[in-house]
Amino acid sequence: MKNLRNAFLPLLSIGMFAFSIYHLLFAAEKLPKTSPPVAPPRRAFVTAISGAGLIEARAENVALGTPVAGIVLEVCVTNEQLGSRVTAGTPLFRVDDRHLRSQLQILEANLILAESQFERIEQMPRPEELPASEAKVKAAEANRIRLKDLLDRGEQLLGKKVMSEEEFLSRRFTYIEADQQWEQAVAEDALLKAGSWRPDKTVSRATVEVAKANATNMRNEIQRCLVRAPVDGQILKIDVRPGEYVDTTASRALVLLGDLDRLRIRVDIDERDIPRFQPTGRATATVRGSSGGSPLQLQFVRIEPYVIPKKAFTGDNTERIDTRVLQVLYEIAAEQTNIYVGQQVDVSIECEPAKSDEPIEARPVVE
Repeated sequence: MKNLRNAFLPLLSIGMFAFSIYHLLFAAEKLPKTSPPVAPPRRAFVTAISGAGLIEARAENVALGTPVAGIVLEVCVTNEQLGSRVTAGTPLFRVDDRHLRSQLQILEANLILAESQFERIEQMPRPEELPASEAKVKAAEANRIRLKDLLDRGEQLLGKKVMSEEEFLSRRFTYIEADQQWEQAVAEDALLKAGSWRPDKTVSRATVEVAKANATNMRNEIQRCLVRAPVDGQILKIDVRPGEYVDTTASRALVLLGDLDRLRIRVDIDERDIPRFQPTGRATATVRGSSGGSPLQLQFVRIEPYVIPKKAFTGDNTERIDTRVLQVLYEIAAEQTNIYVGQQVDVSIECEPAKSDEPIEARPVVE
């Protein structure tokens, strides 16, 4: 009885272990095998290079910022116009420029003042000033002749001892003063008739040019506050609102433009596949998440010959963060209506098969 009691616990343990094994093998629910919701991308060629691509506009995406920092006063395009086509020069949004317009009024007034001064100098002398100057010369000459006559009479009277020497000297000095006044009047009349001095005209003309340049510079600053479309294209994104402060160093695109007439794909080719890449090879692309359908046929456009660090990662555990890629541009051959700029695609590029290493022939050792 004692031996039976001692063997009960080991037998019970063995039974529980066997029951658990049976439950795991036969009683567990078997889940049905399901197919993936989206078929994984497949190579379109026997030997091909695979790469991740990004759809972009034909003329590349044009990210517009602002050349002037300030408060956005007006947005000329609305969200309802997303996808619509605009021509080069179409206003997009305007930064507050009221203080610049006030400064422009001051500069334009300075320009009018400088032009008026230049015109006054250019037209000197005035026709009305000539008779007055000539009359002043004649009056000075008449006064000089009169005083000369008095001086001659005084000299005769001084010789006859009729006039004192003091009175004679007074007449003499008065005549000298009148003679100098006559010479001054003649010189001023000649200066007036000579017109403006050439250096004065040069200085006045330079003042006008400076005023024009200041006004033009201010007009350019006002024009910079109004951001216009630099090229023809469609509006892809609007990320600016009235009353929002924008800065010239902002990293985001306030308005994104692109030419959607023909779309292109920018493909990242891994640096390990660059030696096998051939621009003449055929290429196809499959939009991620697409359920079947024929792949997109691509036409080679160009290679950007600078190898850059990889930015778009697939999440594969074997993918290195220090991988560098060669970017190649392809154009979608036919028009597509169900793809959009910014979508990721899987690109397959036809290439030659990798050459296997040739065996090294054994050579006899020469002693």
